[in-house]
Parts: sequence; structure tokens; C-alpha cells
Amino acid sequence: MNDHPVIARIRLNPHSRDVQRDLRDATQMHRTVMRTVPDHLGESPRHRAGLLYRLEETDTASTLIVQGNDLDPAGLPAGYGHAEVKSLTPMFSALRKGFAVRYRIVVNPAKRERLPQTENKHGKIIALSGPDADQWWIRRATDAGLQLHIITPTTMAPVRPRGKQATAMRHSLLRYDGTATITDPTALAEAVRSGIGRGKPYGAGLLSLAPASAP
Repeated sequence: MNDHPVIARIRLNPHSRDVQRDLRDATQMHRTVMRTVPDHLGESPRHRAGLLYRLEETDTASTLIVQGNDLDPAGLPAGYGHAEVKSLTPMFSALRKGFAVRYRIVVNPAKRERLPQTENKHGKIIALSGPDADQWWIRRATDAGLQLHIITPTTMAPVRPRGKQATAMRHSLLRYDGTATITDPTALAEAVRSGIGRGKPYGAGLLSLAPASAP
């Protein structure tokens, strides 16, 4: 297994029925992405595989960004899309305190409702939006070793798991783009490997970095 994750950029084929199904159904998308990692990983296979992904859509194309410890796009359905895989080792090697970066991440900002101490149960999870979501991201980024300078939020289409065993929870997604300075390279490396926040099986949590001076 690789010391550092690899990343695959998969330009999706809009004519593929599998792609069309997955773009409508977050549960199916998760199942398809899991086909790129080894079998027999035991319990919590997504976590063991280090699998994170993000869907990026424009007016002309849809691209799936997939990160994992050991990816093989050959496991995707035939005709699903064109994949390019590269190592993230150079990126991890470049992480230095004080280094300026550009970032992108899709997150599911949420908090658990507080209940009176007399109630012996957990409060429901509440999605955050607006300034509350921005503050959530600032706190998480700080914990992840980033000092944010620019924060540009973009509201994404929400996802809801489907299927008989799926929860009824609706995942509200926000994309954040901006610039930051690295304050803790070790914490940042772990955040890149593990992802940030909830909703990771549904396209949230993958933190992408690039030098701020890059075009």
C-alpha cells in the first residue's frame, strides 16, 4: 500500500447509463467509487481504503476527483469515463509551515442539537448555512493546520442517501474555495488523508491543495 494516497481525475462520460444513474443517486455513486479500491477490506472499507471523492460539474463536463490509498479505475463500469491517476507524494512533501496554498473542499457543515440533561438521548444533527457554516469551516480549517485568508462559499445540490437501509438524513453540501497559509503541516497532512467533517460517503470531506502562486 502507498505511503501517501493517490488521486484520480475521472472525466465522466455523459452518455454512460451508469454515470447518469450515479449523478441522480448519491448511494449508487458511492458504490461505484468503492469499485476502485481493493476487495476484502473488512469492516469500514471506505475508511480503511482512505477513500474520499468530490464531484465537480461545469456546463460542459462532470469530473469525479477520487483519492485513496490504492486506486484502480479499471474497476469502474465499462465506458464510465477517462481516468488519470497520479501520486500525491510531491504534494505531501511540499507541505511547510508558512507555505501559501489555494484550497478547495466540499463539506457538510452540521452540529448536533443540544438536549436538556434530563433527556437520555442524542439530539438530531442540524445542517448549518450562511455565517454559521463559514464559522464551522474556519474552525475545522484551523484545526487542520490552515490559516484561512479567502473564503468563497458555493452552495451545492444536497444529497440524500437512497435504498431500503439508507438513513432519511439529507446532506447539505457547501464548496469552499480560497487561499490559506499552512500553520501545522502534520495536522494538515492528516486532514488531507482522512478528510474533514461528515458526509464522506456522499462526496464531502476531500481537501485539495495547490501552491497559491500556481496559475
